[in-house]
Amino acid sequence: MEMLADSPVATLAGDRAQNLAELLGLVAAGERQAFAELYRLIAWKVLALATSTLRDSSQAEEVTQEVFLEIWQRASNFDAAKGSASSWVMRIAHARSVDRVRQAQAARNRDGAYFQQEFEPEFDSVVADVLRNVDSHRLRAAVAELTPLQREAVTLTFYTGHSYREASDVLGIPRASMKTRVRDGLLALRRTLPQLHI
Repeated sequence: MEMLADSPVATLAGDRAQNLAELLGLVAAGERQAFAELYRLIAWKVLALATSTLRDSSQAEEVTQEVFLEIWQRASNFDAAKGSASSWVMRIAHARSVDRVRQAQAARNRDGAYFQQEFEPEFDSVVADVLRNVDSHRLRAAVAELTPLQREAVTLTFYTGHSYREASDVLGIPRASMKTRVRDGLLALRRTLPQLHI
């Protein structure tokens, strides 16, 4: 970029004293050429950090743009007494990169939760149909013989209509533990009531 001979940035460049702290001071005053010079000097480091954190070049380029927008807006917040200009810029780059990773993870978690909620069967509907057709008196007697944990799990999922997810939330246990209790309970019921084909 061509610089005006009498601009503060030209003086800095001419003296080879391209001090990042001085450039940040000029950026805080609205000097566009200082911003361009700052970008020229340190953008590669910001991009390298973002790329190593995100492992995605297009995301890293977006983060680099966000970092320099923040620098343009917040250059007046830089305090040389608290650290170097390079460290200040890299702290912003690190924070922005980590934020992007967290956003991506949160999106994956939301997508996973949606998929699980929408597409995972809430309970075994075939088993539920069979249970409904068994003589209720015999079934109650068989359920009473289950362990308290099995009985609680089977009752919540098949009698009160809770999904595995809801039942595990009610009991405050992991979903895998809930499914294990239900499975063990159903196996015990099958032994007591052989007409259950589970």
